[in-house]
Amino acid sequence: MKLQLVAYPLAVLYLLFWGPTYTLPILLAIFAAYVSQNERYRWFYILYKTLPRDLRAIVGFGTVNLRMAKWERQNLNAVSMFHNTVKNHADKVAFYQDDQIWTFKMVLDYSRRVAAYFHAKGYKKGDVVALLSTNRPEYAAIWMGLAEIGVQAALINFNLRKQPLIHSITVAVTTCKSIIYEAGELADAIKEIDSELPNLTKLQLGTGGSLLPGALLLDEELQKVSSKPIPGAVDKLSPNDKLLYVYTSGTTGLPKAAVITHLRFMFMSTGVNVMLQIKHSDCIYTSLPLYHTAGGLLGMGSVLHYGATMALRKKFSVTNFWTDCIKYQCTAAQYIGEICRYLLSAPEKPEDRAHNVRIMFGNGLRPQIWSQFVKRFGIKDIGEFYGATEGNSNIVNFDNTVGAVGFVPRYATSVYPLALIKVNEETGEPLRGSDGLCIKCKIGEAGLFVGKINKKRPVNAFHGYADKKASEKKILNNVFEHGDTFFNSGDILIMDELGYFYFKDRTGDTFRWKGENVATSEVEAVISNVAQLNDAVVYGVEIPGAEGRAGMASIVGVQGEEELNKLAAGIRSNLPSYARPIFLRVLKELPMTGTFKLKKNDLQKEGYNLDVVKDPIYFLDQKSGQFKLLTPEVYKDILDKKFKV
Repeated sequence: MKLQLVAYPLAVLYLLFWGPTYTLPILLAIFAAYVSQNERYRWFYILYKTLPRDLRAIVGFGTVNLRMAKWERQNLNAVSMFHNTVKNHADKVAFYQDDQIWTFKMVLDYSRRVAAYFHAKGYKKGDVVALLSTNRPEYAAIWMGLAEIGVQAALINFNLRKQPLIHSITVAVTTCKSIIYEAGELADAIKEIDSELPNLTKLQLGTGGSLLPGALLLDEELQKVSSKPIPGAVDKLSPNDKLLYVYTSGTTGLPKAAVITHLRFMFMSTGVNVMLQIKHSDCIYTSLPLYHTAGGLLGMGSVLHYGATMALRKKFSVTNFWTDCIKYQCTAAQYIGEICRYLLSAPEKPEDRAHNVRIMFGNGLRPQIWSQFVKRFGIKDIGEFYGATEGNSNIVNFDNTVGAVGFVPRYATSVYPLALIKVNEETGEPLRGSDGLCIKCKIGEAGLFVGKINKKRPVNAFHGYADKKASEKKILNNVFEHGDTFFNSGDILIMDELGYFYFKDRTGDTFRWKGENVATSEVEAVISNVAQLNDAVVYGVEIPGAEGRAGMASIVGVQGEEELNKLAAGIRSNLPSYARPIFLRVLKELPMTGTFKLKKNDLQKEGYNLDVVKDPIYFLDQKSGQFKLLTPEVYKDILDKKFKV
């Protein structure tokens, strides 16, 4: 029965019994119901549904852009913004960690000593210093101090070892002159590759263990210099100067150093402040690594530029998460999807709702657990965002729409030009029409997420990597018009009719596990070197109840327990934990097409399914660190979500 045949008689009944008081609301409701079912008037319904959201977005987007334009005209930079924050909040707490308390003035003094020390040593604009450290209050103070004299810090992933670590320090950024590393485990990591770093000055942060040959203690060196500002140093900085290098695996190969300019960092911090309404009165709990964009730039920007307080933890802990939030009176917290899943799987306890956290922001919160997570822990708002460190296609979901990674009003794509384009499912390459241009996806159709590049606007600029060739690989030309350029996110998303985007998968040879992007070619290279194999292919597979995709390797030639143990040992010593393959399939030969292309998608679809795969499959035992045969019993545990990863 048609909607109007029911709606009109109901309207008459309402008017007869309740009179004219309710006439307008009833008519509006009937009109909304009618247009929602009529394709001809569907746009009115969409506008009605999204207007409050869009008005907030328009005001926020306009505010961010006006601030960016103003600061660029004033030649303001990230360092001068930080100094202004200190003027307004000198004695306010900037960082909590364990029993440490750092005020904004203490952060400023430390950063100025860093600037003075490296300035005295002859470091100049364009030089690079690698920073290898876990979360600690000194972290941001170090790179901010370096930035004051135009030196860029390269924020190194502290999970890296051996070749990937060497690459990040000496290859990805060729202008690196020294490295600051944390005492303890990270000093041991540097010791392993010390012979490969003959020309780098080594400075140890903190005490503990023996000092590496030729290394200096940073804190002792900083005590020898003044905390007074260097005259004119900040005035020489431009908002378009390079500020930092943040590493990303991108879609292929070893880690790449993404360029973060002063203006881009200012855009990130302002976006969080405006769109998520994080204020100086907030205390943000962060257990995310500060070498990442989420914790180190989005979270840190709210502190350095807007005066918020940050409670730091070196490493995420299920047991201490809410206890810490209560201890430091946190009102905001950062997450990745894995954190939410771990917290939700923990036994319920009083601390779950005894905190004051009103908003959590991050990425990767799965729709399957979203509502349950919010309800159990009493979180008023979730700020789910999407964006690449180096990319220009950044979106945010601030209205608690379950599962959405962000939105763009469908009528606003000319102002914020993002789109989904059709791709070849096998290769991930864009599909093009007879005119040579890309094909836009329809509503509800999965496609590659791209953003138009406009160097003149901070929100649409793409600064790429230190490696120009790597930057070129992320650019798509002639997308919707001949001569245009778009940033290729490498991600497959879906958009609904209201303009909400939902993450589906990654293209290319990358998968995401434990909150990190893993380049399959990097893992393949390690396996090949360790096992002296030419035939090894790596891909991501899903594990029930786990976020992202776990690594799986299909290899040829490994036989016997001794060879498997050797492979496991090599993988442990050369790859960070998140990049180690969880599953191992041993084949007689890798499947190829008639044109000698690897059937990687076929292997990925088959995964570790014992009902389909007849080859031996092994799993990485978390306790022993060895590969063990995947039995039907273990496979059942995986399907029943009892498999620990």
